[in-house]
Amino acid sequence: MLHKLVRFILRGIVILLVKLLTRTDVRGLDHIPTDGGVLMTANHLSALDPALVFMSLDRQDATGFIAKKHQGNLFYQTVVNLLDGIWLNRYEADTQAVRKARTHLKNGAILGIAPEGTRSSTGALIPGKTGAAYLADISKVPVQPIAIYGSEGAGHRILRLERPKIQVIFGELFTLPPVDRKDREAGYQRNTDEIMCRIAAMLPPKYRGVYADYPRVQELIDSA
Repeated sequence: MLHKLVRFILRGIVILLVKLLTRTDVRGLDHIPTDGGVLMTANHLSALDPALVFMSLDRQDATGFIAKKHQGNLFYQTVVNLLDGIWLNRYEADTQAVRKARTHLKNGAILGIAPEGTRSSTGALIPGKTGAAYLADISKVPVQPIAIYGSEGAGHRILRLERPKIQVIFGELFTLPPVDRKDREAGYQRNTDEIMCRIAAMLPPKYRGVYADYPRVQELIDSA
């Protein structure tokens, strides 16, 4: 009960701050399932992005990966632990974090991840890493693409009282094809490209970055 109350209060605070300090529009909420395991995959432009996704989710079981480098910040560490965040060492194979994530998904919960592995320094998509595809494969859960734009540099604009306009779009769930155990590397790369192309197709052209010229992106746009 206390856990639910803490999440309710934190989410309320985030919603209030986002409404006061930004002009954020969230679309596709009807695509979020009310139960069942889901791997949510979002592009990453700003430190504000996780909060934007968190405030949009009306489920008590949602959590995500958080880079261990943030453990040094006591406030950040406390909030993440209260939300059952999974600390991840991005610089080595963190098998403990992966096991926790797999269990979380297998238990029918939501897990968020940024397939790019870090915030984009270009303001557009950078190459996705295969971690999200691997996790979807071993957990056997559907993937939900999330596109966020307008959040880049939001912190500086908020300090200047500019109220940045931000868009968050939740796409339709999809299931990745099985990975051939004889050629896992190729399979995970193929599925990573599919995840990233799904995100790119929901972004304006200038945010598509390295995926701008992928034929699959245009195919997804045309079929929408």
